[in-house]
Amino acid sequence: MVCHRCVLKKFIEFVTMLTRVAVNGNNVDDTLIRLSTQGTTMLTADTSDYSSLWQPSPEQCQQTQMHQFACAISEQYGCELADYAALHKWSVENPEQFWSALWDFCDVVSDTKGDTACRELSVFESAAWFPEARLNFSDNLLRYKDDRIALVGLTEAGQRRTLSYRELHARVDALSAALVGLGVHVGDRVAGFMPNIIETVVAMLAASRLGAVWTSCSPDFGFNGACDRFGQVEPKVLFSADGYYYNGKVIDCVAKAQQLSNEISSIEHLIVVPLTRDTLELEASDATCCHSYQDLMTQYEGEAADSVSLPFDHPLYIMYSSGTTGKPKCIVHGAGGTLLQHRKEHVLHTDLRREDVFFYFTTCGWMMWNWLVSGLASGCAVVLYDGSPFAKDGDVLLDALEEENISVFGVGAKYIDALEKAGKKPCDTHRLDSLRTILSTGSPLSRHSFQWVYEAFKSDLCLSSISGGTDIISCFVLGNPILPVHAGEIQCIGLGMNVAFWDDDGQPLIAQKGELVCTTPFPCAPIGFWNDSNGERYHSAYFDRYPNVWAHGDYGEVTERGSVIIHGRSDAVLNPGGVRIGTAEIYRQVETLPEIIDSVVVGQQWGDDERVMLFVVLRDGSVLDADLENRVRSAIRSNATPRHVPAVILQVRDIPRTMSGKVSELAVKKVIHGLPVENTDALANPEALDNFKNLQALAPA
Repeated sequence: MVCHRCVLKKFIEFVTMLTRVAVNGNNVDDTLIRLSTQGTTMLTADTSDYSSLWQPSPEQCQQTQMHQFACAISEQYGCELADYAALHKWSVENPEQFWSALWDFCDVVSDTKGDTACRELSVFESAAWFPEARLNFSDNLLRYKDDRIALVGLTEAGQRRTLSYRELHARVDALSAALVGLGVHVGDRVAGFMPNIIETVVAMLAASRLGAVWTSCSPDFGFNGACDRFGQVEPKVLFSADGYYYNGKVIDCVAKAQQLSNEISSIEHLIVVPLTRDTLELEASDATCCHSYQDLMTQYEGEAADSVSLPFDHPLYIMYSSGTTGKPKCIVHGAGGTLLQHRKEHVLHTDLRREDVFFYFTTCGWMMWNWLVSGLASGCAVVLYDGSPFAKDGDVLLDALEEENISVFGVGAKYIDALEKAGKKPCDTHRLDSLRTILSTGSPLSRHSFQWVYEAFKSDLCLSSISGGTDIISCFVLGNPILPVHAGEIQCIGLGMNVAFWDDDGQPLIAQKGELVCTTPFPCAPIGFWNDSNGERYHSAYFDRYPNVWAHGDYGEVTERGSVIIHGRSDAVLNPGGVRIGTAEIYRQVETLPEIIDSVVVGQQWGDDERVMLFVVLRDGSVLDADLENRVRSAIRSNATPRHVPAVILQVRDIPRTMSGKVSELAVKKVIHGLPVENTDALANPEALDNFKNLQALAPA
């Protein structure tokens, strides 16, 4: 039996020694160490392979839960796991053993696990994970019941509230009893039209305790956008705050919530949470009973509803696609798969622990909210923030980082770019002693932004770009506390995720761009789409392109060292001259120019070909003159290829984005081709589309 602890320690010491030698400019033996899952990554004497921005020390690696898990696997199964690549390879070649071992390592709270990890593993859409298991999602997030802080709630208006784990239990107890009193049963839908506040977490946990299905969207959705989502899934109860704060304004929500209650006939109860005012005046409706959240909590104080033990695949969440090309898809996620995947990503890939303070900037309409809240299962303090990330002259999140002693700080890639362009340097203005990990998602993080983070925050931290999506409520590729960080690269493919990048013929590619696929089943795949009884829509969304293989819709590559680069969404890929180009490859270069604060790139049909169109938003005082255009084109030509260079560069006032902050390339592409955008309510700023209408530069000569 091999002792993984000893093998991994020697391996890490050897790699660290080679890295230091390469960085110091000394000669390195040309011995090749092949690390990737496919066995093709090599660390060579070329110093570019050792140009890591951060490298964990052997001692840091040995203290991680990833290392402890690898040791446990090595001892239990007698396999030699010399590095992460070997562990990942084992996890995808032995999926039943891996997910079962993960269950045990993360100490999943359940009535029973059962003896079978998966049935029908060979057929992706038929795979049934832990079919004998019985558990409750809420029980796992409420495993602790002590006086340590569970939730910190911050708002743009300066409000700060906290709940201990003991207090959180009491709130969930009371609200679950209240929901039972309102007639909520297993399988009923409970919706949240809520900001990112403590009461939203309490409502989700109370609903999941009862086996109800939680679904939410941010209150900045327009009425039609919210109705398109909730109307499809027919909730029995709707939670809404009375309002929320954003950009120094108070936005009322009561009227919109009551309008939703009147429009969606399934809603029997509207529960309003006071956030922006002290008293509530609720208008009664013929169809819906209106309740004050505070009154319900007072009425049911000291009571509790029993936790319901449910199958592994019992519906937990209904998530929604962006909906910019029609009504959003209603994606149903099971409790067990969501829990197990989030525990893996938090415990192993983020090394999240009880002593951590965990933050992610998100709204309740983005899957990162669900991902963040699962941090409660680790017993850490979860920090919620609702408002603009650039309040207080751009310092609001940095102030929270310092004042709350945040150790894991999650933001969007656009936020990092905006901080730099605003001239911020957090290490000069804020105490960052607590910070050990920065997480970034929403769009690919550029090489330049990677480098800036290590200059502007601190040199000793793990910067993990992560990528996955609403479809799996988690990540395919993400961070790793035992691997180095390289600029512009995601550290690794997640354990248990058999990810590859394929060409059009289904052949795997290394260091070449292709479609992100997952070739074997995983527990966090959706259990289906709502109102898709025969599974036809679900199948066409993920399995039409490659039989029995999940096609995710991302375009990227795995490097020779096993890291990953995402080049954008497949449906937004450009195709000038028949050559496929990921939009992220252009954004990475455009973001390096200080005059440009935002941009969108799309393809325009031009005769029998497609030409690349770049639209830019400029900093106040900047001008899109010949000099700036030349610098844009030069940066793209030098750092990408001549085919990436846009045929036309135009200035616009604003770029349309989805509610989760992602650039809506497809909406822009439709507008410039004179096509209607079916669902503008899915956009945070639909008026931005007007910038792209009737532009003379888009018309053929």
